[in-house]
Order: sequence, then C-alpha cells, then structure tokens
Amino acid sequence: IYTLSLHDALPISRSVPDEEKIAYVETVMKILHMEDYADSIAGVPGYGLNVEQRKKLSIATELVAKPSLLLFLDEPTSGLDSQSSWAIVQVLKELANAGQAILCTIHQPSAILFEQFDRLLLLRRGGQTVYFGEIGENSRTLLNYFESRGCRECLTSENPAEYMLEVIGAGATSAVNKDWHELWLESNECSEVTKKIEELVEIGSSKENVVDEELKKQFATPYMFQFYEVNKRTFYQLYRSVPYVLPKFFLNVIASLITGFSFWKANHTIVGMQNVMFSTFLTLVVSAPIMNQIQTYAIQSRELFEVRESKSNTFHWSCLLIAQYVNEIPYCIFFSTIYFVGWYFPIQFDRSADRAGFWWFTYCFFYQLYYPSLALAILYPSPDLPSANVIMGLIFSFTMAFCGVFQPPDLMPGFWKFMWRVSPLTYFVSDLLSITLHDRKVECAVEEYNYLQPPSNMTCGEYLTPYFEYNTGYVNNPNATENCAVCKYSVADQYLESIGISFGDRWRNIGFFCVYIIFNFFAMIVLYYIFRVKRINPVSPILNRLQRFKKKK
Repeated sequence: IYTLSLHDALPISRSVPDEEKIAYVETVMKILHMEDYADSIAGVPGYGLNVEQRKKLSIATELVAKPSLLLFLDEPTSGLDSQSSWAIVQVLKELANAGQAILCTIHQPSAILFEQFDRLLLLRRGGQTVYFGEIGENSRTLLNYFESRGCRECLTSENPAEYMLEVIGAGATSAVNKDWHELWLESNECSEVTKKIEELVEIGSSKENVVDEELKKQFATPYMFQFYEVNKRTFYQLYRSVPYVLPKFFLNVIASLITGFSFWKANHTIVGMQNVMFSTFLTLVVSAPIMNQIQTYAIQSRELFEVRESKSNTFHWSCLLIAQYVNEIPYCIFFSTIYFVGWYFPIQFDRSADRAGFWWFTYCFFYQLYYPSLALAILYPSPDLPSANVIMGLIFSFTMAFCGVFQPPDLMPGFWKFMWRVSPLTYFVSDLLSITLHDRKVECAVEEYNYLQPPSNMTCGEYLTPYFEYNTGYVNNPNATENCAVCKYSVADQYLESIGISFGDRWRNIGFFCVYIIFNFFAMIVLYYIFRVKRINPVSPILNRLQRFKKKK
C-alpha cells in the first residue's frame, strides 16, 4: 500500500480536480515530514514503517480528507518513545498554528509534552468535568486553579499531568474528600467558559445556515471513481507484495514439474489412462494453498477497511470486494499458464492447437475465476482468518471427494451420486480428462489382457465379432485359434464413458463453470452484507427461542 496517495483523498468531492488533490497530498506529506518514505510500503509491525511513521501516516490520512471542523486524534503518542512522541506533538503544534482545530486525547504525557497543548478538558470518572481551560506556560494556569482550592503546591520536580490526577483522586492509591465537579461548576472559570459558549452559539444562530449539498451525500465521490481508485490501490498492493507473488510462482512451477514428470510420457494402456486421470486430479491439489494465500492477503484489506475506511465513508464496501476479486484474475492467468506448460507437455498429450489450447483455456477459466471467487466468498463473511480456512478446507474436501475420481458414478450410492452432480470439480475434471483422452488409442499391456479359449474350428476374431458389436474393446490376435487376448478398451472414449465423461459435454461444462462462478460472486456480496454490514447473527433467533422454551417449561 502506498504510504499516501490519491486514494486517501476519496473523501474530497469529485468536483475538486485530481491535480489539486495530488498537490494537497504532497503538501500534507511535507508538513508531516514524510518525504523520505513517500513511496514506502506501510507493511505490518516489524516490517515496513516504524511506529512513529505509522502514527504520522494515520494523521496524514485524516488530514487529506480536509476535515472542515475538527481533527480528532486518539492517543497519538501511545507506544512511542520520548523522542518520537515529541516529534508527533510538534507536528500537531505546527498544524494547530496553521489554523487546524485539533482535539486530542493523551495518555501519560511527560511534563514537557503536556505543556505543548493549549487547552485541557479534564474529566473524572463518569464523564463529569473537573477543569476546562488554558494550561498556561509551565502549566501555571492549571496549577493555580487547583492550588487556589486548597491542594498542595506542585513541586518543580513533579509532572503536572500526574499531579492533577493525584489531587482529583484519579490515581491508583489516591484518595480525595472534595467534589471537584461541584467546585468547577461554582468557579469563575466555568462561568467564563459558559458565557463564551453562549456567545458562539448566538453568533452561529444569527448567521444564515447554508447547507452544502455535497455534505448530504454518504460518499464524496461517485461509485465508479471509488472503484477505479480502490482497484488501482489493490493492483499496486498485490504487485508490490513480493512475498505474495513469489510463492505463487514457485508453487506452480514446482508442482507442475513434479506432477508432469511423475507421469512422464503416459502409456496408452489402461493403467496409463488411470495415470492420466490421477495426474489430472493432482492439478486440483495446488488450488488449496493458493486459496489460503488469497484469503491471507484479502483479510488484511478487509480489516483495514472495517476499522478505518468504512467509519469515514471513504468508499463503498462493495468496491473492496470486487477489486480484490478482479485483481486476482491476471495472476491466475499467468500462473495457470506456467502450470499448463510444466504439466501438459511432459506427459506428452496431443499438441494440436485445438486440444492443447482448449485444455489451457479450461484450466485458466476455472483457475482464474472459480478459485478466487470461492476463497473470497468464504473469507469475507467469516469472523476471522482461521474460521475461513476451516470452512474452506471442509468445502474443498467435499468437492474433491465427490468429483468422480475416487469412485465411478455407476457404483455410487444415492447421496454420493447427488454430491457428484453438485460438485463443481466434477465438470472441471470431466473437461480436462475428455480433452486429453478423446480419440486416444488404447493398447493393453500383456498383463492387462483377458484370455479365453474359442470353440474348435473358430478363430478368435470369428468368435468375438458378435461380442464387440455390443461391447467395448478389441482382440489382439484375431487369427489365433486359442488363447484369445481380449483388451477391455480400444479407444479411451470407451473408458471415459464408463466414468460418466463425454468429450461432447465440454462446452456444457464451461456453462456450468459460469453458473458456479456467478453463484460464488453474488454469495460473496450478499453474505458480506448480511454478516459484516448488517451484522445479522443467524444463531441468535434460535438461541432466543430455546431460552423462551426453557422458561415455559
């Protein structure tokens, strides 16, 4: 992810030219002294930007949205050392001096850090005001307020921030016998603050209220522009993620070569056809780690969106889902092509353009559209990554188990046959096998022949001719008068028919692919809306009914 880019300016109206937005982003980076790592990757803790740089990035992300009224920061110095905290506070001081109103919560500041703030709103437990006003030079205005009401004098060696917490009884071991909220309400400082607030309200009410129509919109920019920027950000995110691209590359190269050369130059025997079937089945195995990898990187974008971008209405949630899916497609095309070269040619299938090309098209089509859609459809509505991995593993195991490789359809019981028809991998394996084995001549090995004795005065060919009119196979020695060698298949299509596969169904299977892909895509959108946007819990109604049932009993 870019440290800061035009994408972060999405909350700004589309009427503002892009050149002006980019210039403003550059200005914000200059104010925050971010030029040295302007094109860096934010990364994860321990890799990428350090803690101070991440804090500046968070502040910059808010600034580029041009907050018209107030910039709110929640503990910007937490987790930083003293030098980094000082640098962050000085940046906030520069922004305040430039006219930006900033409301900031601060956690355990040092005395020097505390004095950099202009005004303090001090609340006690329960949210009641204890003090609201100037801090003063060396915190003197604040200290005078407490000392004038009977508190001990703050020593020069003490931290004023810790002192004020101690005197109001907010410390772990502190005790107090005064109601500091009542003292504040009775003070002259409270009267002055109240008076000033009333004056501001009166001035605001006297002015004509002109409502900006742009502020009525949920998003500052049109949907297509949002999608364009989110899609571009996702593209750069994946493109610059070397730990994401290289594992995909090595996985496809190594897996294809190992599988391809394990079944090197597959024979035209019955065992050779079964080897082709299992080598085809192994092309499915590589998809499991790839889907896990897709989910691992997509969950980071989802968490970033839900924690920050959705709260500020930066862009519509569907842009994130669609952009992640769209940007996976080019990588799937490229790496499925690598797998095709490493797997198809070592086994030495038909190299004609229509056969090899259609196998590549089928594999790319299913690989590039189905697997990312399934992985994302499971991930986005899931509560976390481990849950998504478990659900995906369960679904993927079922689809592989019932794809027809482990057991022929004719031998399947009722439920198994139903699942065989439902499994999308059934049609995927069917297409790949029918392409590689169609019109492939079968030549049985010696141990694969079935031997029988013909009647006397008849050759093997004369005796078995009526049989082969209704059955598959051929006789290897038709002129012999004994030990007729019968092969079960003469062409691989006969074997394919026995396992419910036909070369003529290849385009029908492509249509089924489209149905599964469209289903996954809409499932991704609908399930995310239900479980993450509306946050509907389907278990709650069941639990409520059970509780009411127990009460009735």
